[in-house]
Amino acid sequence: MILFNNKLNNLNKVKLDDIYVLTDFDGTLTKDNSDSSWASIFKNPKVTPEFISRCKEIFKFYHKFEIDNKLSANKKIAIMNEWYQKNIETLKEFKITEEIINFAAHNINIMEFREGAEYFLKILADKDIPVIIISAGVGNIIKEFLIKHNCYYQNIYICSNFLEYKNGIVSGVEDNNLIHPLNKNEVSLRADIKRKIKSRNNILLLGNNIEDINMANRNKTTYKLGFLDEKIDERLEDFKNNFDIICTNNTSYKEICEKINLFTSD
Repeated sequence: MILFNNKLNNLNKVKLDDIYVLTDFDGTLTKDNSDSSWASIFKNPKVTPEFISRCKEIFKFYHKFEIDNKLSANKKIAIMNEWYQKNIETLKEFKITEEIINFAAHNINIMEFREGAEYFLKILADKDIPVIIISAGVGNIIKEFLIKHNCYYQNIYICSNFLEYKNGIVSGVEDNNLIHPLNKNEVSLRADIKRKIKSRNNILLLGNNIEDINMANRNKTTYKLGFLDEKIDERLEDFKNNFDIICTNNTSYKEICEKINLFTSD
């Protein structure tokens, strides 16, 4: 199901050279029931039961805060910082290797695109519309996943948690730049990305959490599309108040393209 407000009409009038896409990855480009790039790590047969148990405990404890829209922003930010630091420390403690990290990206039974996402990304590449992925997930896995599916196009830029390795074992995050769901608005884009989007005044923003709307530059006109697949009845009103287009029940990107004809018209 797709719900939308009258901003959709304005979106369909935007010129192709005046828009770019700003998107989350886990649960946005991938299916809601697909493993996230973090959770996919413990699907490797080489990891220990102790590691899997620890990861599940951490997720179970912190995820409820991630989707709780009643928490104050400051409290939620502190919790998210703590969560993601624990994720990194757990990878280091259990000596997770680069081989284990990359395994999930090549296994379709672990991570899976949302239906029509490959079609959508191909359209954006053909029309040379920049796609910036800002993700609190694992950048190494996201990049490998896109390469595996022949979707790592020249118009795609990834801003995420890229793990560093020492002797093939996770040692931390590049530049100590830890991205979690609530600090995406603080992500500093590389100079080459800024140049690419400087003259484009419109953004199509895609996300599956209300906090994802903070990815956008407030000086640009932003059309916000939210995927709502978890606790739909409980969260629908909040999504209506924050997104212009709402997609529920793992909506296909092909269905979205039928509404946003900007991307399918010649």
